[in-house]
Amino acid sequence: MELSPKVSEEHKQERRSDLLNAAKQVFTENGYEKTTMKHVMNKAKVSRGGLYFYFSNKEDLFEAVLDEELKENLKEVHELIESSNECWPLLKLLIKGDEDEPPTEPLAENLGPVIIEFFITGRNDSRRIQYAKERYENAFQFFRPIIEKGIRSGEFSPKAPTDIIISTILTFSDGLCIFKILLKDHTLQSDEQADLFLDYLRYILQVKDS
Repeated sequence: MELSPKVSEEHKQERRSDLLNAAKQVFTENGYEKTTMKHVMNKAKVSRGGLYFYFSNKEDLFEAVLDEELKENLKEVHELIESSNECWPLLKLLIKGDEDEPPTEPLAENLGPVIIEFFITGRNDSRRIQYAKERYENAFQFFRPIIEKGIRSGEFSPKAPTDIIISTILTFSDGLCIFKILLKDHTLQSDEQADLFLDYLRYILQVKDS
């Protein structure tokens, strides 16, 4: 009797990564509600069994896409923290982006609108509410190490608790993102809003000039 060849863990991880990349493209193109598992199968060129072996349903798949992005972004941020002596420039980078370079992913081509759709349409779903709470808590990992490092070095002398400052950053960032998505071409003066918010943040953190 012939036995099926064993698939290595490395191959499984590569296959899973390929499926997540295909899913990200499909979700970005179609939005969350209009995307089906069939769309992802076609994009990834896999059978139904090939997709469902890794992900049990669309919600499971989308959460995996978000988790992978979060993991990659956190790794990049932590590398920046390790290699930087000053923390204020890192906060500015996270909030406003690199002013010297255009965005690599225009709003219409990234997952921002899909994430908002996912959470708003699932606002009454207990599983999605729990996932939203976890994602919100994970977002603190972007900012807490930077602020705490700045406090230890004497660069920051905050006038408010760290968690309140981070919550304010998230509220500003998410609110601006929602209006960008909903209003599209409407003039939001987002750069000006970001500059004003950074002035506020500089005051609350009591940033020491280098």
